[in-house]
Amino acid sequence: MKLLVQRVLESHVKVEGKIVGEIKHGLLVFLGVEKGDTTAQADYLSGKLVNLRIFEDENGKMNLSVQDIKGEILLISQFTLAADTSRGNRPGFDNAEVPEKANAMYEYFIAKLKEKGVFPKTGIFQADMKVSLINDGPATFLLTK
Repeated sequence: MKLLVQRVLESHVKVEGKIVGEIKHGLLVFLGVEKGDTTAQADYLSGKLVNLRIFEDENGKMNLSVQDIKGEILLISQFTLAADTSRGNRPGFDNAEVPEKANAMYEYFIAKLKEKGVFPKTGIFQADMKVSLINDGPATFLLTK
């Protein structure tokens, strides 16, 4: 399981020209589910995500979490994070979980965030999505487990 996390001033996702998820200050998170990923990984990464101290405090030091700043999360399913780019020039996606299991893990991750008091906005699983953002920093982090 991989999370690509971007600190943003704002972000939204459109499907068929309509905004389906939108946040202001917070985190844009792309979630990639790979074959063999477990709920234990989702438990760990959801906790890591909401407690990750990547927002600046009054001294300009990264010391605050998304919960500390009362920020929002926009969570987007992103199977291309499972790409194997080690050979050739075309990514391989054999590591990506099959859609049914990936969607179940995506929904589980959403539920874990809600349990932690963060109610993410989301895209639509398997949809052709257009994601816009204003990256804050820029600050981008890759979380894996």
